[in-house]
Formats: sequence, structure tokens, C-alpha cells
Amino acid sequence: MFTDTLNHYPRMRQTQARLVSSTQLKNGMALARWSNLKDRIENIHSNHHTLSVYLNGAENSLRWQGSQTIASATSNSVCLMPANLDTNWEVRGPISHLHFYFSDTHLSQLIEQVWDKDGQRVQLDEIDFAEDALLTQLFCTTLGQSNWQDPLDQIALDSATQTALIHTLRHYSQRRLPTLRPTGGLPTWQLKRVVEFIEHHLNQPLTLTDMAGVTGLSDFHFARMFKQTTGYPPHRYVLNRRLTQARHLLVESFLNMTEIALQCGFGSSSHFSNRFRAETGVSPTEYRAKQRS
Repeated sequence: MFTDTLNHYPRMRQTQARLVSSTQLKNGMALARWSNLKDRIENIHSNHHTLSVYLNGAENSLRWQGSQTIASATSNSVCLMPANLDTNWEVRGPISHLHFYFSDTHLSQLIEQVWDKDGQRVQLDEIDFAEDALLTQLFCTTLGQSNWQDPLDQIALDSATQTALIHTLRHYSQRRLPTLRPTGGLPTWQLKRVVEFIEHHLNQPLTLTDMAGVTGLSDFHFARMFKQTTGYPPHRYVLNRRLTQARHLLVESFLNMTEIALQCGFGSSSHFSNRFRAETGVSPTEYRAKQRS
């Protein structure tokens, strides 16, 4: 199982921390939500890197060494714990935080794909309770609010984790990597190819890697160029197309809700109904009745 591949999990399970939810991303990275009430944690370490953002109760957490408090948290504090780093923590009240786990391999591959540079010998900084607006936004919105088990949210998760890694490499590593300048959009032929691919696969789970593969671009460059061309990030564009197709079928067909949900890639009628209502303000049944009245 995925939890067995991360030695951070067994060590955390020996503490009072509770694993609220977790998921392994398609690229082998992982996300986990943890909560704790009161604890004293010694010598916790892992063989992977951990990026952590406090969602609630940050003021109840501090890091210590010997008899000294090294640092204490503030609201939405960001911590970066490189692999094989021993850390000690004290929890003095309810806390919840989101962890993002990744390896040297993920960093190396990203450097090669995004900056076209040698990705070896990456050394991350150790960060205690930093204020970082971008990471806080990513963790508290896209990563924190997405349904990790929902295939429709996988594209957004892929984009958000890539953005977090790129930001971490630029601001919290020993490598001096240049700012990424805006790029042009997709050529017409590439846009046509990826749009056709999306249309032909609306009834299936789609990932950022699937779409990028059609163009021959890396995930990161594809996402930037696609948004530059269409005005939408890939995950938003795909959702819009699913909803447009659903509205068409609601009006022009006699398919039931489950059939429409599956044809448009929503997985179930309840999932379809929830997404449709969130976007339109009415249920699919209400929409069909109104359009046919």
C-alpha cells in the first residue's frame, strides 16, 4: 500500500497524530491531512521531503531542541523538512495541517523539464514556520479543498503540486533557478489536437499528463501555454466542456441522470448533480424541466 512506501507514516502513527485522509498522486507524490490534540514528538524524520502548511491551530505548535524552543507557529505557517532531518515537536492544543510528500527524483525531473538544466544534486533548505502567500493559497484552496478521490479534481491537483514544487525550488533550495517568464500560447495545430482529445475522452478520467502528452510538452509548459491560449487552466476548461455536454444531453436527449453523468465523465449521478448545482444553481432535473417547459 502507498502508506507503507513512506516511512513518515509509521513514525507519525506512533504519535497521537490522526491521519484524516491521504492520497497518492499519479506521479508518485502524496498528500496527507493530519490532526492532533496534544503531543510531544521526538526524532521524527523520513526519507522523503515534506512540505507542510497549518490549516488550523498553528499557535498550538512549536519546534524544540534540547531545552530550547526553536520556533513557534503562526496562522498558515509553512514548514519545509528535507529528507533525513530529525525534528522535535510539541503540540499544546488542537491542530490540523496538510503535508505534501515528494522525493529528490521529483525535483530532478522538474528541473530538467522546466529549466532544461541538470537536475542532480538538489539541496533543499530547512524552513520553520515561514510566511509564504503562494504556498498558503495553494494548500488552503486547491489542495486543501479539492476532493482527492474525485477524478475530476486530479488535473487541478497535478497543476497545484507542480506549482508548489517550482516555487519551493526557486525560493527554498541551494539551486539558483531563474524566474519563469511568460510564454506564448499553443500553436493552432496543437490546440486543435488537444481539444479533439478532450472531446473524445469526456466520458473518461483525464489527467494533465494525458493532455500534455498529446502536444509533446511537459505538464508544466502545457498548462501555462493552454491557459495563455484559451484563458482557462486545463482543469477548468475540461469541467466547462463536461457541463456543456451535460446541458446539451439534458435538453436534447431522454437519457436518465446516471447515463448523462457517465457520458460526461462525472462517475455517478450524485456527483454529477452536486457539480451541476454548484455551477448553475439548480439541479440537473430542475434544469431539464425548466428548459422543456
